[in-house]
Amino acid sequence: MKHYLLSVVQPAGGQPPAPEALAEIMRNVHAFNDELRAAGAWVFAGGLHGPETATVLRPKDGDVLITDGPYAEGKEYLGGLCLIQAADLDEALEWGRKAALATTLPIEVRPFVDQH
Repeated sequence: MKHYLLSVVQPAGGQPPAPEALAEIMRNVHAFNDELRAAGAWVFAGGLHGPETATVLRPKDGDVLITDGPYAEGKEYLGGLCLIQAADLDEALEWGRKAALATTLPIEVRPFVDQH
């Protein structure tokens, strides 16, 4: 089995869903996670606070510069992630499809480097 990262792509500056819609989304996400667990594909999953809560550590001249807030401005940011096990990219993409339907957000699927 190979590991894949399913990244939840959150639009910057977007309005959160209404409470009723968010409750349904969260039910769908929990059901998705339960399905991953039942299939033996779940490794880890979690949502992230917004980029304004980030602290960036950047090497500079042999030291590390610490900066509050996001490193780069963008139209989208990482809103959450799910680490899964899948036999191949096709299986990972199927899980990504299910994640997109559950979250109602774009999902980026990426394999980890150097897996055999």
